[in-house]
This record gives sequence, C-alpha cells and structure tokens, in this order.
Amino acid sequence: MELKNLELAKQLRHELHRYPELSNHEVWTKQHLIDFLQVHTNLEVVDKGAWFYAVYQAGKGKKNLAFRADFDALPIDETISLPYASKVAGVSHKCGHDGHSASLAGFALEVDQKGSENNIFFLFQHAEETGDGAIECASLIKEQQIDEIYAFHNMSGLPFQSVNVIDGVAHCASRGMTIRMEGTPAHASQPETGVNPAFAIARIIEEIPSLTLPEKHEGLVLCTVVKVDIGERAFGIAASKGDLLLTIRALYENELNQLQKNLEKIAYEQADKYGIKVSFSYTDVFPETLNHKESNNRVRKICRTLGIPLGELTEAYRASEDFGHYTKLTKGAMVFIGNGEQYPHIHTVEYDFRDELIETAVELFKGIAQVE
Repeated sequence: MELKNLELAKQLRHELHRYPELSNHEVWTKQHLIDFLQVHTNLEVVDKGAWFYAVYQAGKGKKNLAFRADFDALPIDETISLPYASKVAGVSHKCGHDGHSASLAGFALEVDQKGSENNIFFLFQHAEETGDGAIECASLIKEQQIDEIYAFHNMSGLPFQSVNVIDGVAHCASRGMTIRMEGTPAHASQPETGVNPAFAIARIIEEIPSLTLPEKHEGLVLCTVVKVDIGERAFGIAASKGDLLLTIRALYENELNQLQKNLEKIAYEQADKYGIKVSFSYTDVFPETLNHKESNNRVRKICRTLGIPLGELTEAYRASEDFGHYTKLTKGAMVFIGNGEQYPHIHTVEYDFRDELIETAVELFKGIAQVE
C-alpha cells in the first residue's frame, strides 16, 4: 500500500472516531466518507440515502466484486485517553467500524490509482449494530449482479495482523424477542379478582433450559433472559401487564426459527391457562452469516501468496453480524483480522481499532480484486 494512501486512511479513521454516530443516525459519517472519496478519487459515488457505494469500472465482461464496510458506532462512553477521542458523549467506535470504513476507503484509493482486473463496488453500510443495514443494502447484489462480496472484522484473541477464515457459518443468527402479556388489574388485597401475568411469565422462563438442551440440537442454541418487566411500583395494585425480553440465538437459522416457535407455543399455552392476552415483537434480527468455501479459498490463496499469516477457525462466533444477508444472495466471505491475542475485546471501554490493520485489509482486498 502506498504510504501516502495509508496516511490518508489513518487520518480518516481518526476523524471518524472523533465524531461517532449511532445506527440509523450516521448523517455526518456518511457524508464525510463521500467527501473523502470525491476529493481523493475519480470513482463514481452512488448515494442511496442511509448508505452509499462507489464504483470502479474495469469494463464489460469483467466480474463484479463488492467489498463492504460498516460505519455505525455504539452507545458506549469513551473513557480511554486518545488524541482523537470521541467528542460525542455516550457514543464511541468500540467495535472498530471506523477502521473498517477507513480500510475500505484506503482500498478505494489504491484501486482508483492502480486499477483492477474486475469491476469493484465499494459498499459503505449503515446500521450493522442493530441489524437494519445489510437487509437494505443487499439490493445492490441483484441490481449490479454482484458475483462475490467480501468484508472483514477486526477480532481480538487472534494473532496480530493475521487473517482468519472459517467455511460455513461464521456468525450465529439471533434476534431480540419480546413477549407481552396483559391481564386485568386488581387491588393487592384481592388479587383473585384480577389476572396477574407474573405466573405465566415465570413458567415461560422455567421452560427455557429444556428448549436449549445441546443434545436436542445440531448446533448451538441459546435463549438469554434480558429483562423481566412486570407491573408497577405501586404496592396497592396487583400486576396486570408484563414484558419478557429475550435474546434468542442459534448457529443455524432453522433451529433459531424452531426455538422462536417453541417459545411462542408455551406463551400461548400459558395465556390460555390464565386468561391473558399475549403478543410478540422482534428487533435486532440477524441472519446466520454463511461463508462460501470458494470465496474463502481465494482468501487462503492470496494470504499464501502475500505471506500474510493465515488462521483456520474451528467455531463460529456467537455474536451476530448482518453480513449474512449478502451471502444469502451471492458468494462471499467474512474474514477476521487479528487485533492480537491479549488485545482488549470489541464492545469494551478499553478497545480502540489498531491502525496497523488498515494495510493488512487493503492488501488482502487488492489481492481479491485481481482474481480472475
């Protein structure tokens, strides 16, 4: 990577870090990235509202390759001392999306200046943290007939600057599930005259371990109680409404769907038993992220050619990623570049993206871009 381009990408990363924005609110971030590409490249930029992409045209008959970076931040305070620390109270780039976007922008600089054997689409995505972004941006796959799509995530616990791959599922599917139960109120001295949902909700919670037994599933299945919210802080009134918030997660999407159905079934049974109204809502919906072996093999070949340390992961990450929306529609892979085995983990206050990973990502992407 040209030193001038690397320095520009690092500077961009620090600028993005100073002014983080939460999912679906990335107005400045998006425009700043667009401005960077328009100032430093001749690439066509296509504004899609909450997200955008830039294009390098190699010509008709060439492959259409896409590379994706996310650019939203997290609701976490910046508490470590950095010269480019977040200036936004309660918000910071503790997942490294500033580094993902800076790396993709640095890659765009290199392709614009040196060319590519294929048509390259630089996809800058909003709202990865909430699962809203990729499902919208996935329209690019069909509209532009994308042959393959790639992305990377920085990951602690892996050797510094190593590239790591896994065939098949790379990230579990998950979703936030809210079970709402509504009975009828009563005076606390006469609870029998109302309908309290507490017992029905308690029964659902009691059933969770039996629904996630490892021996009953092909892959990992989890159900995490996030919050139980029943009644009011009024000691004269028996509870009449309650919400049970769960995060349900599974290695395989079909088993996640079955877990959801089982929870709904139990909730309906308890609602009938106690005479309660029940409803369900879902948020932060993530698919399983499935890597294609053919795409991973390209990554493996490039790492061997360039001398980049290559690791083979044996287990998918439990945390979810919305990149799976893309690989449902075309071939592709999410790879992982190591922050270091002892480096602070993402989504913690001690974490900051390591600038050295930018060049590793750019060189990897450049290699992929030249694949016939």
